[in-house]
Amino acid sequence: MNAATRTTFKPKGIIPAMITPLTAEGKFNEIAARKLVNYLIDGGVHGLFIVGTTGEFYGMTPEEKKEVFQVVMDENKGRVAIYAGTNGITTRESVELTQLAEECKVDAVSVLTPMFITPNQEQLIKHYTTIANNTSLPVVLYNNPPKTGINLAAATVAKLAEIPNIVSIKDSSGDLTLTAEYIRLTQGRDDFSVMVGRDTLIYGALCYGAVGSIASCANVAPRLCVDIYEKYMAGDLKGALEAQFTLAPLRIAFTIGTFPSVIKESLIMLGIEAGSCMEPVGPMTQEEREKLRQVLNGMGLLK
Repeated sequence: MNAATRTTFKPKGIIPAMITPLTAEGKFNEIAARKLVNYLIDGGVHGLFIVGTTGEFYGMTPEEKKEVFQVVMDENKGRVAIYAGTNGITTRESVELTQLAEECKVDAVSVLTPMFITPNQEQLIKHYTTIANNTSLPVVLYNNPPKTGINLAAATVAKLAEIPNIVSIKDSSGDLTLTAEYIRLTQGRDDFSVMVGRDTLIYGALCYGAVGSIASCANVAPRLCVDIYEKYMAGDLKGALEAQFTLAPLRIAFTIGTFPSVIKESLIMLGIEAGSCMEPVGPMTQEEREKLRQVLNGMGLLK
């Protein structure tokens, strides 16, 4: 399937990078996932990003990913846009997963740069071009060099933005200068947008012209994350910045445990079933949990 024309799909707002709830046996917990979908949508989010880094995509088979796609699509019932992670080390793997996501009728896919291998920028352009040419879905580029060791250069993103169905990028580099360069080099084009993936930089990225954030912290505090975006868009810059500062301790607390355990442990503390992380990521220690509890208390999230 080749997307010959520019898609009208426009990502925006706060999109939680949703965890994948697991049972005690380490299997996908469908009941918990359905509850989480509703918790997030009730929190005012503008989309859901499933089977991404926070969703532990790296530990799932294609069949397991398909199950998550189908369950979330079924529970969502068209209320918000669904973005599916179709990340692979090879182009072939990403194409196959993207086509699998398309069969499940998701709204868009997000494709992380390859990991473990180190392709150059020309090879990355070819990688994403091939993926885009093999689907009619909107494609969101995903840059996360702290996790993959690969960085999508601003000039590379500007070139990829010319492809009709490549519509956005999620930048989790934590480098606001790079995020701003993505925006600067693609400005004036309402068919391509930039989202930030570092939750401490949502407000700053919006100031530069980003359209929103794919945020891990939105699992735990969806309304707070939404406040940053909606207050900013309404012109309440003071309120948006206050919400950003309130959120910051949670994102900074990610270092307390091995990712994504802080997100799952936070949800459990809020009374939301999340399960454990995929091994070898183990549970947080009692001392680590207490530190996290103090953070959540300080944010006013625990009753």
